Amino acid sequence: MGYDALLWLSFGGPEGPDEVMPFLENVTRGRGVPRERLLEVAEHYHHFGGVSPINGLNRDAIAAVEKRLAVEGIDLPVYFGNRNWQPMAEDTAATMTADGVAKALVFPTSAYGGYSACRQYDEDIRRIQASLGENAPELVKLRQFFDHPLFIGAFADALRTAHAELGDRADTRTVFCAHSVPSSADKAAGPPAEGGYLYSRQIAEAARLVAAEVGIESYDLVWQSRSGPPQVPWLEPDIVDHIEALHAQGVTSVVVCPVGFVSDHLEVIWDLDNEAAEKAAELGMAFARVATPGTDPRFAELVVELIREHLEDASPRKLSGFPAAGCTLNGAPCAISCCEPAKRP
Repeated sequence: MGYDALLWLSFGGPEGPDEVMPFLENVTRGRGVPRERLLEVAEHYHHFGGVSPINGLNRDAIAAVEKRLAVEGIDLPVYFGNRNWQPMAEDTAATMTADGVAKALVFPTSAYGGYSACRQYDEDIRRIQASLGENAPELVKLRQFFDHPLFIGAFADALRTAHAELGDRADTRTVFCAHSVPSSADKAAGPPAEGGYLYSRQIAEAARLVAAEVGIESYDLVWQSRSGPPQVPWLEPDIVDHIEALHAQGVTSVVVCPVGFVSDHLEVIWDLDNEAAEKAAELGMAFARVATPGTDPRFAELVVELIREHLEDASPRKLSGFPAAGCTLNGAPCAISCCEPAKRP
């Protein structure tokens, strides 16, 4: 049986000041996050009028994919659903069922493995199907794409542009960054047979591929957006701390590439365009931030290629030998012990 639709599955974000706290409460439900911390994070959203750019970016990307599908003659309607805010994925799936969708592909807006980047989307799919019971459509998740040549190519061109913004200075340091996760969660990321650490290894491989395409031999990989109690180890160093360390080493110019993200959502524009950029300015360092690939025309082309892997059994295009899970891993269902969530104190 073929596929009737594509479900674009994302994180979600508020689109007005009154939505900020309810959204954050959805995100952190059951995690015991103190209200003071939620209020602190809420200020990041209110800095931008209480609106996260993520929903708008997703709608723009969906429009680009729909256009690409039409150009390539693929009749596959695209539906948009979120984990944490409107449009909620369960509501979207109910609409899909009412529209007669029996089997759909799912595009999760993450290129990587790990719990938050991959397994949590599997949990979303199971929750969606449970909410609809026997009427639920079959949902098949597209694979990870961190090493797809179109993904790497878009980042590489954006990295070249960022370096050019600073005048191709000889002392410019390239710094790749991604969302930090608890060290225990990274250790559990990936099937046990692969040795764990799948998330950080995939991030490192993507950074290597982008740097190699641009011709950059020396660079750094750091992390951003950590949360949780300070006694719990997370991946380090933090981007702001690293900028301070570079300054202490005499570096006067830095280009930051958010290789772990597909779009300029709030954590990118707050943690990098505000906090990291402000720290660089405070230290008198030139700073440029690389654009994420979500608005690049190649991103829509990439999504359609992933779709063709299922519609036409097209050969996957990959630039590394790292595993890239989706609905299956190496031809078999993902291991139940793969990418366990971090245990909370």
